[in-house]
Amino acid sequence: MKQLLLSAFLLLAAPDAQPRQEPIRIGVVGLVHGHVGWILNRPSRADARMVAIVERDTALVARFAQRYGFSPAIVYDSIDKMAANTQVDAITVFTSVYDHLAATEAAARHGIHVMVEKPMAISLDHAKRMRAVADSAGIHLLTNYETSWYPSVHYTHSMREALGPLRKIVVRDGHPGPKEIGVGPEFLEWLTDPAKNGAGALMDFGCYGANLITWLMDGARPESVVAVAQTIKPDTYVRVDDEATIIVTYPETQGIIQASWNWPYNRKDLSVYGTKGYLHADNATDVRYRIRGHASEHQEVAAEVEGENEDPFSYLAGVVRGTIDPAQGLYSVEINMVAMEILDAALTSVRTGTSVSLSREDR
Repeated sequence: MKQLLLSAFLLLAAPDAQPRQEPIRIGVVGLVHGHVGWILNRPSRADARMVAIVERDTALVARFAQRYGFSPAIVYDSIDKMAANTQVDAITVFTSVYDHLAATEAAARHGIHVMVEKPMAISLDHAKRMRAVADSAGIHLLTNYETSWYPSVHYTHSMREALGPLRKIVVRDGHPGPKEIGVGPEFLEWLTDPAKNGAGALMDFGCYGANLITWLMDGARPESVVAVAQTIKPDTYVRVDDEATIIVTYPETQGIIQASWNWPYNRKDLSVYGTKGYLHADNATDVRYRIRGHASEHQEVAAEVEGENEDPFSYLAGVVRGTIDPAQGLYSVEINMVAMEILDAALTSVRTGTSVSLSREDR
């Protein structure tokens, strides 16, 4: 019996034994972004656990506490107070885009990792400041997009060699409009405020194409950006655009980003054309492609993304634990700084009516 107990002890104490890791502790900063419902309603998982919320709007807190069942005792009115009262490994930011910078600065003071909702920042200037403060504090700074965990997106990336050198990438994102689909009033208020969102559909959905095209182009900066934006429903969207098209050019590739609050239905899809074939990712899972020499188009359902890549909070846990290297990935600073350059240049192009060169590295 003693020998059996000793053997069991030695097995548990062996250097290769992997102790079970506790879930990372997440603080949710802001309740005004419509996507916050995912983490508030996320079932208990072994990878990540919500332990605190930061929100100053007491009426919103009361409404959400009733809806999602969290205790008001875990709610704080600042990141500093949250950090002083509970251990937090990372924050997920569901504020207006303008407030991403302040949230990153506050988290950096306490060595807390950050994941913001898309886009990374309201402007290229804010993005540069966010990156600088994160680098200085030695924290991770991630940007979450819905399409980052789409199986079809990862399938598209894996097919690049089969398609041949890319010549055209078309990304289409949007819906009939935030008011039309009935987003919450706290969400609609800042989505339609250029001071808090940067623009309308151009920022809200143009960011998806900027992120995906940059990733498919291995992080390359485009040579130029030209964009047009319209407000087709001025009675509904008084201060921001609801329709935008952005064209990004590379030496041998063109990217077209179609962002709209006027689609007749919700959509997030992309088309990629290479010298050997094309691929359409019609939604989160369904892909169609044809390679030169094949008589017909092939249809496939992309395999589900599993493990740490299956949702943003599992991904965040992997980054914090060091089992995922986010560099050059869809969530990464590297990819999203280029995406912010594209959005910044697109806004300049809309304002000036000219094509904007990105050839200079000091933009």
